[in-house]
Amino acid sequence: MQEKYIDESKQGEAFAIAEKPQNSRKLFLESYGCQMNFSDSEIVASILSEQGYNTTLKQEEADLILLNTCSIREKAEQTVRMRLSQFKNLKKEKPGLTVGVLGCMAERLKTKFLEEEQLVDLVVGPDAYRDLPNLLKETDGGRDAINVILSKDETYADINPVRLGGNGVTAFVTITRGCDNMCTFCVVPFTRGRERSRDPHSIIEECRTLWESGYKEITLLGQNVDSYLWYGGGAKKDFKNATEMQKSTAVRFAQLLEMVAQAVPQMRIRFSTSNPHDMTTDVFEMMARYENICKYVHLPVQSGSDRMLEKMNRQHTREEYLELIRKAKAIVPDIAFSQDMIVGFCGETEEDHQLTLSLMKEVEYDYGYMFAYSERPGTPAHKKMEDDVPADVKQRRLAEVIALQGELSRKRMSGYVGKIHEILIEGTSKKDENQWKGRNSQNAVCVFDKKPGQKIGDVIPVFVHGNTQGTLLGTAAAEISVAVN
Repeated sequence: MQEKYIDESKQGEAFAIAEKPQNSRKLFLESYGCQMNFSDSEIVASILSEQGYNTTLKQEEADLILLNTCSIREKAEQTVRMRLSQFKNLKKEKPGLTVGVLGCMAERLKTKFLEEEQLVDLVVGPDAYRDLPNLLKETDGGRDAINVILSKDETYADINPVRLGGNGVTAFVTITRGCDNMCTFCVVPFTRGRERSRDPHSIIEECRTLWESGYKEITLLGQNVDSYLWYGGGAKKDFKNATEMQKSTAVRFAQLLEMVAQAVPQMRIRFSTSNPHDMTTDVFEMMARYENICKYVHLPVQSGSDRMLEKMNRQHTREEYLELIRKAKAIVPDIAFSQDMIVGFCGETEEDHQLTLSLMKEVEYDYGYMFAYSERPGTPAHKKMEDDVPADVKQRRLAEVIALQGELSRKRMSGYVGKIHEILIEGTSKKDENQWKGRNSQNAVCVFDKKPGQKIGDVIPVFVHGNTQGTLLGTAAAEISVAVN
């Protein structure tokens, strides 16, 4: 099973980039949570690089420590608090050290961070990163600083993100920020604000720059990429108030996908995350039309029960979701899907749970991200619903969902056996330094033996001869003689 979020029992991921010799200060930047947070960290590093900061992997040599945080689950916030407690001791040893919290947790807790045992000096929400230079002047003067003002139009479109860590082959390109889908369990609309779309021309320019810099795959990123909409102002506007010209010239997600596919025809293109309510069949038609658009969609469903979907305010029914899946498979026969599933939401019955299991069997997901429901303060569910499913029942149901997904994943992986797949080499296998790892178009991880002349970034035809639950086992196709239909 692949993980959408960092293992929260471990510390977040710290990054460093090539130093600018003229910069004299050190930034230790650690990110937690979803892909959007890691993309935001690249924006922050770019802004601070212009303010005299080079990134470092050694927290003890840092002048500034920033944690880019996640509020999606309670455990994520607990992890950040533990990490801040560790930095408190470092601050005693290094009085000039500034510690700050960025992102969703900063937006949710705001001034509470500054009031709690002096753990931090700086609190900055996701839409206020441009203000970091001014805020750091405040902290340099010995004052706490905070900016958690959400924006209706900030997209950071003119900032060229630095690529932190990574493999130099795959990169994220943010196309939307915020979310207008008020799912009752979700804190994102309150921590990242209203949805807004980025200028398509700046997106295309960033994709071209990445290709010219040697990147081979991009992921178009947003809380909900399917609702991407641009027609001059950037924000998602009310069609009732739009002129006919605006309507006719609007760029929606399927059109953006085609524009990017044409602009960088040799670049692999992925996208995440999708929402069933906003997904349209023309997106699948683009996937079928352009070979460089990968045949994989992460399509969260959260539950297989209409009753639960209504309580979650998901704005789609079980049948509507399944019909979308059926249409996608008809248009793109080799398409793969992954899911998000919440187990034990308010009022979930055993019948609701069984409906989730049956939906999973019908879709046959390649893999999934599965969680037991936990209340998030400020959400409609927290305010208006009772978290009434006992913890032991949640854990039992979660175990059943995970076990079923394991069976489905193994079945889906076995379906790739006996075929040749184009695998983009992303790095060395964690389990065997003599093997490469990469992914096929359907996002399935594949490992195969290294051979002279191969390097990270190459696209290799690989014959898959076996599989585990979550990994394909292959051999470079040029080294074997196998007839594959």
